[in-house]
This record gives sequence, C-alpha cells and structure tokens, in this order.
Amino acid sequence: MTNSMPTRGQLERALSQRIQALYRNQLGHRLGNVDCQIFDEKIAIVLENAVTQPEQLLASNGKEDLVEQIHSDISEAIQPQLRELIETTVGVPVVDLLADTKLETERTGMIAVLSDSPRVRAVNGSGAKS
Repeated sequence: MTNSMPTRGQLERALSQRIQALYRNQLGHRLGNVDCQIFDEKIAIVLENAVTQPEQLLASNGKEDLVEQIHSDISEAIQPQLRELIETTVGVPVVDLLADTKLETERTGMIAVLSDSPRVRAVNGSGAKS
C-alpha cells in the first residue's frame, strides 16, 4: 500500500494542475504558473497571471478600487471549490484558506491551513510523514 501513497512532489504537482483547471473551467481564465509547496499542516500557493483581462482593462482605466472589489468577490465565490479541491487532493480537511492578490504583479498568494499533515511517501529518506 505504501507504493500507492503519493510523494510530496506528486501532491504539489497534482494540486497545481487541478487549480489551473478550476480557474480555466470556472472563470475561463488561463493562469500562468501555479506553484504549490506543502509545509506540514500548511500549503503555500502562488498563482501567476491571476488577474483576468477585464480586470486588467478596468485597472488600466483607473478603476483599481472596482477591480479589487470584483477580484475579492470572485475569490470569495470560488473559495468553497478551492477548499474542496485541496481537501480532495491532499486528503486532509482545510481549516482556513487565506488569499490576497497584488494587482501590480498580477499574483495571488494563498495559504491553506490543514487540520493535519497530508500523508506522503518518503523519497530517498527525506523524512516525510508516511
């Protein structure tokens, strides 16, 4: 059964791919790179190119406050699906999901706080939980 348990890297890659697919399917927006790092009971997620074209257009026309409100509303609306996606992928409940976006760099940073560390297969004696 140990062989069926994913490595930390496999979980991080699967999570990145599923987040990209969620944004593409739900928002019609293709993110740039999605980086995920699992740190025990926390996951750090960085979304590149997280600001949509309509949001970019509004921001370039001096409507930054409106863009921040729209982006916040979209993030709030998609958060339950993100929580479920993270929980399904890593097999651990999400206690809290924190997110913020910088319009200037078009990056969104997220921290998922988990109820426990995901179970992963150790690779080359890395000491990961199994």
